[in-house]
Amino acid sequence: MESLLSSLFSENEELYILDCMAYVMVFMAACTFVTLLFENVPYGRYASSRYGFPVNAKFAWFIQELPAILVPLCLLLWTSAAKTSLLPNQLLIAMYLCHYVQRSLIYPFLIRGGKPTPFISFALAFVFCIYNGYMQIRYLSHYAEYPADWVTHPCFITGSLLWLVGWLVNVHSDHILRNLRKPGETGYKIPTGGMFEYVSGANFFGEITEWAGFALAGHSVHSVAFSIFTTVVLASRAVAHHKWYLAKFEDYPKGRKALFPFLF
Repeated sequence: MESLLSSLFSENEELYILDCMAYVMVFMAACTFVTLLFENVPYGRYASSRYGFPVNAKFAWFIQELPAILVPLCLLLWTSAAKTSLLPNQLLIAMYLCHYVQRSLIYPFLIRGGKPTPFISFALAFVFCIYNGYMQIRYLSHYAEYPADWVTHPCFITGSLLWLVGWLVNVHSDHILRNLRKPGETGYKIPTGGMFEYVSGANFFGEITEWAGFALAGHSVHSVAFSIFTTVVLASRAVAHHKWYLAKFEDYPKGRKALFPFLF
């Protein structure tokens, strides 16, 4: 793979391309933000046949997230990965992989039922995971340079703690959602416990916090672009969920916010 990448462009050219990929992601986040003002993300309860044929939820989650693991592993195992001997780079790569190992290899097999995913949503997620997986890990494994004491810098420490808190909130919130219904029960219920006591989109809040921490610790345009894109998409889902819950349940907690506790 190293020879293939070397034949395509020089190191300076590749770094420039990686930077451009980050700016394109920010631009796509802006376009997505405008689009989602008028349209819900087409998945789950908001899915529609106009977005393509339905794909089984477990299969969709497993396959669409898998490139986020496979692409980085190929880059780490089959390229020079010159910066992976550095501790800050190792820790940031570990944060990234920890999320996606859970998301692709564990989470899909814990889903109970689950609404099918429209093919277009599935395909876009698959492409995004390839794109982002290459951008994040190629930069961290081959180009990112941090000061020798970066792991003790307040930005890295704060970012790492935010990432950990966000990851735990995300995983715990998914656990609550999976266990809302007892065996044999159908229909929707109001989630309670954990961060759901404060926001309707607790799982989304956790993931947004996670990648905001990653961006702060990573201190690069690539990690910031990922955080911005994630925030745009998941904030839209949280707002849609919040509005749906308020319309669906008369007894829905009125003080509960959509995404950020006490604020929004």
